[in-house]
Amino acid sequence: MSAEGIEAVVAGHICLDMIPTFGTAEVGLDALLTPGKLIEMGPLTTATGGPVSNTGLALHRLGVPCKLMGKVGDDLVGRAVLDIVRAVDPELADGMILEKGHPSSYTVVISPPGVDRIFLHCPGANDTFGADDVDYDQLSGARLFHFGYPPLMRRMFIDGGAELTALLSRVKERGLTTSLDMARPDPASEAGKANWHRILAHALPHVDVFLPSFDETLFMLDRPRFDHMTQEGQSGDLNAQADAALLRELTDQLLDMGATIVALKLGTQGLYLRTSPERHRIAAIGPCAPTDPAVWANRELLAPCFQVEAAGTTGSGDATIAGFLTAVLHGLPPQDVISAAVAVGACNVERADALSGIPTWAEVQQRIQSGWRHRPLTLSLPGWRWDEAEGVWRGPSDLQY
Repeated sequence: MSAEGIEAVVAGHICLDMIPTFGTAEVGLDALLTPGKLIEMGPLTTATGGPVSNTGLALHRLGVPCKLMGKVGDDLVGRAVLDIVRAVDPELADGMILEKGHPSSYTVVISPPGVDRIFLHCPGANDTFGADDVDYDQLSGARLFHFGYPPLMRRMFIDGGAELTALLSRVKERGLTTSLDMARPDPASEAGKANWHRILAHALPHVDVFLPSFDETLFMLDRPRFDHMTQEGQSGDLNAQADAALLRELTDQLLDMGATIVALKLGTQGLYLRTSPERHRIAAIGPCAPTDPAVWANRELLAPCFQVEAAGTTGSGDATIAGFLTAVLHGLPPQDVISAAVAVGACNVERADALSGIPTWAEVQQRIQSGWRHRPLTLSLPGWRWDEAEGVWRGPSDLQY
């Protein structure tokens, strides 16, 4: 794949997930952690994780020519990550960054029957990722640059997010459309204690498309309310406690900070979209700008999830983003973009892993047009209208369309 053929560059967090297989018999933690005890295990399942792998490879499966820019160490784990990426397409790994002398990131997932999963995570080379790690010459010819999971990459959030801001501003100087995804850190960790309001205020003026989840956004912009909703919520699902007023309040802040297009992932509730009312900002997002900026200005839409038999949710948010970005690259209008996004996310959860459920772009479109039914929506949306033809909810500012 030549540099001139690249449509999208996906950079940021990547790791190797290692999942030992337990038998069917339940093994209590007391028995599992007994010193000197030998427990017979089944095969080891390995897969790459993080947005570079999940979103990048999903884009590839959807037909978008990609370059991946994750950072790995010169070790066994790093070589395994590169082998997995090359097995999909040898040229996908051409942009990967090799950091000698640092370990690669990995996660050991301990998931015995009857016990909640335990994650043993090493951030590895992800913590050393900085703005200078990106080879900006390799961006030549690409239209889109997507970066994911800065809360899990230490250099990206320390010092007020100076490295993240520098990276995104340098990409914008190259003329690309930029998109950014987040992750929710452990509240007790260094990332969880960072001033994310300040970090986003510095970074978002260089972000055209911001694609976090609702809970991540609430955590970063209104920690007291996040804590209150987490403590008071009966369902354990923050998305079920969202409402139209809170979604608008959060996205107002993100648009004011500088993002032009904001989409909040709502888990099983779907995907909520808000865009800047200023047409000149829509027109200025770069090579992915719509032909008619008015079609994207001042939009407020929500696409509910499609009905599927879920086998697992691994990588569902990353797959949703891949669907969103693919639709943007195809020049689709906002209602079709968010429908495509939740469609790809729905296909993803039909398989237990992060990638095997992702179909071709043509298959996604065919499934949407075949009358695929949506999940019932439980969010409170006063003043909104369901658009049966488009398969989306329209907010008050969107009813003019």
